[in-house]
Amino acid sequence: MVFRRFLPAVVCCFLLLSARAQQDTLCVRGGDTLRYRYTPLPATAPAAETQQQQPKRKDNFWSRIFHGNVDRTFEKKIDFSFIGAPNYSKEASVGIGVLASGLYRVDRTDSLTPPSDVSFFGNFSLSGFYMFGVSGNTLFNHNRSRVIYEVSFGSKPLEFWGIGYEAGRFNQSADYIRKQVKFDAGYLYEVWRHLYVGGSVLFSHTKGTDFDDRGIDYLAGQKLHYTLSGIGMTLQYDSRDFIPAPERGTFLMVKQVIYPKRLGNSGKTLYKTTATADYYQRLWRGAVLATDIFGEFNSSGMPWCMLAELGGGYRMRGYYLGRYIDNNILSCQIEYRQRIWRRIGCAVWGGAGNVFSSFERFRWDQTLPNYGLGLRWEFKRRVNVRIDYGFGRKTSGLVFNINEAF
Repeated sequence: MVFRRFLPAVVCCFLLLSARAQQDTLCVRGGDTLRYRYTPLPATAPAAETQQQQPKRKDNFWSRIFHGNVDRTFEKKIDFSFIGAPNYSKEASVGIGVLASGLYRVDRTDSLTPPSDVSFFGNFSLSGFYMFGVSGNTLFNHNRSRVIYEVSFGSKPLEFWGIGYEAGRFNQSADYIRKQVKFDAGYLYEVWRHLYVGGSVLFSHTKGTDFDDRGIDYLAGQKLHYTLSGIGMTLQYDSRDFIPAPERGTFLMVKQVIYPKRLGNSGKTLYKTTATADYYQRLWRGAVLATDIFGEFNSSGMPWCMLAELGGGYRMRGYYLGRYIDNNILSCQIEYRQRIWRRIGCAVWGGAGNVFSSFERFRWDQTLPNYGLGLRWEFKRRVNVRIDYGFGRKTSGLVFNINEAF
């Protein structure tokens, strides 16, 4: 009887509690009214949900090879990676190269400015060649200010054919050793959208040793060592989306450098002008078409070690750097870049170049052809390690480097 007396009260309490757990609630904010119903989940739900979570991908070697191209510049002060491999080049012979690349943001709250980059390199070879260097671009102040720098030093057993197209084409080579220290640093400020102006300081010390009699004759009375210090002015238009490996945009630059007589041992004031015009266009997914036009023009009396050189790892790839040298150089190239699978890509290019002492002596029939193909591996996010094999007129060569050629 007691139970029957209290049963209606128990049922009412149960109904009230259930209604409270699933009751309609009003939320009034300004002139808007929101009605919602809240039903609490069972206490065991989080545990069941935790059991259904997917396991994290293991951070093993193969995972870093195929999935490691992630932008970590927002969570790290600097995102560094290293790689080393045997390599070969016409100048250095067989050796070992070590590359390191870092991406970072001066302001990690700024997601609109591309990451800054820094690259270190070291190279040793069986021929006695060694080279160390660092280069990079630091972007700050919402990409309105830039610091660009490159420092290198090393010793290179090289060959020398003399100065001019005819010398490079027909002379016999002379062996020598070039020891060199180079420094180039500049500051740029954006005065208009994508338009930058700035200045730079440069230093170069070069010493040639172990020349034979043929090499001494090719120098035509010039000194074996030169030290030059210069100051430069730069005008630059740059709308590239990412400096180490652009996929779209335009890059135009004119740089004028003066080497005062009193800041070197050349015996006269010298001038160097460089001009670059690059354009990048996305074609379809993973495909980029890049074009490059380059010119370097030196005043008369420029020392042999500071003349314009055709070849190397960036332009006219496949030619021995220093075989064709003269006061001036003009070159152009067009390159098609295609991502193949995950972080693996390839590139093919074609181009031409010409060295000449003056515009009055420029000859079209002395223009040298260039073409080649290469393999790309995305070492870091949009930072490629490249292996290129280039071909030229009666020559070819292998290039192992970091970042795109241009």
